[in-house]
Amino acid sequence: MYEWNNIRPLSFKAAILISISVVLTACNGLKTEFDSQQEHKLKLPVILEDTNSDPGVAEFSLEASEGRTEFAEGFPADTIGYNGSYLGPVLRFSSGEKVTIHVKNSLSFPTTVHWHGLVVEGEMDGGPHQGIMPGESWSPDFTVDQPAATLWYHPHLMGSSADQVYFGLAGLIYIDDEVSEGLNLPDNYGVNDIPLIVQDRNFRSDGYLDYRTSMMGVVPGDTILINGTLNPYLDVNRETVRFRILNASNSENFNFRFSDDSSFQQIASDGGFLEEPISRESLILAPGERAEIIVDFTKSGRDTISLMNGNSPILDFNISGKEMASAAIPDFLSDIAEIPEGDNPRVRVFELQSMGVTGTINGKSFDMDRIDEDVPLKETEIWVIRNLGGMMQTSGHPFHVHGTQFQVISRDGKDPPLEERGWKDTVFVKTGEEVKIKVRFSKEGVFMYHCHILEHEDGGMMGQFRVQ
Repeated sequence: MYEWNNIRPLSFKAAILISISVVLTACNGLKTEFDSQQEHKLKLPVILEDTNSDPGVAEFSLEASEGRTEFAEGFPADTIGYNGSYLGPVLRFSSGEKVTIHVKNSLSFPTTVHWHGLVVEGEMDGGPHQGIMPGESWSPDFTVDQPAATLWYHPHLMGSSADQVYFGLAGLIYIDDEVSEGLNLPDNYGVNDIPLIVQDRNFRSDGYLDYRTSMMGVVPGDTILINGTLNPYLDVNRETVRFRILNASNSENFNFRFSDDSSFQQIASDGGFLEEPISRESLILAPGERAEIIVDFTKSGRDTISLMNGNSPILDFNISGKEMASAAIPDFLSDIAEIPEGDNPRVRVFELQSMGVTGTINGKSFDMDRIDEDVPLKETEIWVIRNLGGMMQTSGHPFHVHGTQFQVISRDGKDPPLEERGWKDTVFVKTGEEVKIKVRFSKEGVFMYHCHILEHEDGGMMGQFRVQ
């Protein structure tokens, strides 16, 4: 079995040893049968049962535990998951609903569960202060106070987020509201409303996940998993289909497009619907970002097409010959109210700098005992995020803010692209770039801001702020 208690940040010595191991592995030419290109039907996470019969109250139970997963037949691997061996169920809420989630930690090491994108009080946020020890439970409760959106949940334990997500701890959250229910969008889960949790992973020759970092940075995965499925395919009807896409990778950006270069409609970003659908031919998501898109398979004259990451197919669609009745995509989706700015809003600057798997914000590494910013409740601020680059691994940084959904004001002084004019909780900042966002916090507590390259977060590229 995998030594789970060894999940911890890498020391300098360990980083060197892993680098040597990676070289030896490559030289031995280990990958054999596991490299089989046999396709597997795309797995779909179950929607978790609400155990409370009250229509205005929801109650769920999550258990983080160790298990075994066969990504390829005959190659069982030690993994971790929620209510299963890898990944977790979909949590589905309604706006205005009172929610309680009972989280049990059956792992042999501490964990947390952060509700990424959910606007809740700090003590319910699931950040590093809300650790759950082995054998213990945590039951956050909150009222859903935001519009329809596709969010997600994952560990946020200081120093161990990257490892725990890599080995399987992640899941989706759906929020429904009156707007989403009235738009007549595809909503038949698993048929024309499909979740896609996309992750890059490396595998050993025995089928085990091969998590690799070194002092030089994060080693990208050479295999893409979708919903934990290796070489996936999906049978779809010749109709409009909605895909809710999450980049749940530790560090890699994905550039999605279709093999026939067909266009699609983006209808939502991190925090919910855009005002209008946007016609696109490609979609770039950084770690932590989400998007909802509509694909019209009635316009395809082909029987098969593939979802691509760059030039590599990652999900094959087998399109049925019979055309199904499809609802028209509405021209208008949702009103997005501008966050009121007021006179002379406070401006805060956050300068990101990295070196390998470590990093700083404003020259400081994360300290659990230090509050970096005090932010007033319900007052609009302008946050300026600058990527100063760094040494070794110096690509962009996805900047995530807990406890809110914000609005992007500009990129290097220019208006943001159309797809970034909705609600966001994570924004990608390229090396040398400056991004301005408008933020306003409606819940009190201590929250995090950080790079969502998980190794950078674990390596200190994070700060915390107090809202009161």
